[in-house]
Amino acid sequence: MEYKTFELNLTSAKDLKNVNLFAKMEVYAVVSISGDPLHTQNTKTPIDKESGTNPAWNFPVKLTFNETLARQNRLTLEINLRCARNLAADKDIGSVQIPLRELQNHTGDGKSFQHVSYQVRKPSGKPKGAFNFSYKFTAPVKSKAEHVTAYPAPVLGSTSAHYTAPPQYPAGYGYPPSYGGYQQPQAGYGYPQHFGYGYPAQNGYRYPGVPIQKA
Repeated sequence: MEYKTFELNLTSAKDLKNVNLFAKMEVYAVVSISGDPLHTQNTKTPIDKESGTNPAWNFPVKLTFNETLARQNRLTLEINLRCARNLAADKDIGSVQIPLRELQNHTGDGKSFQHVSYQVRKPSGKPKGAFNFSYKFTAPVKSKAEHVTAYPAPVLGSTSAHYTAPPQYPAGYGYPPSYGGYQQPQAGYGYPQHFGYGYPAQNGYRYPGVPIQKA
């Protein structure tokens, strides 16, 4: 099974809802790819303590994903914006959710980063603000199963027999055994459209949302 690397630069957000009554918001973003229960990743940006409702990070992120699941439209890029707090739990500001296949369909020349802006939706589902980032996809990486090399077994009774154990690979990089139990996301999940291309309707429902602009 083939994996690819997804490179992003989480640039900035603009005109977010202010969830603090008195103090300036300190905002960070958490990015992940959902839809593959056997290969979960979460990456958090630094906290912008100065910019309030218009935070900026310019933070690079690399994620790997299952190419087969992406082509089946099962994977979603999720960006959750949160306000850091000292004396209470961090508070959700809003989120961006984009089908990964949609981004794969708009890669430009395949070499340069694509700059896009997507609408942020508050926890209530109402739009408020925009999130800016750039992205590109890199060449496939091999699965663990493809990396494994056969090692000769030692000759029994030989004093010169030598055996070298196979190398170990990081947890979570392995070959997924099955995706038969995957459930499609329910209608109303709030996927945006991209560059005028409508996200396919399911069960007669078309997902709302439109990107703000292409830089």
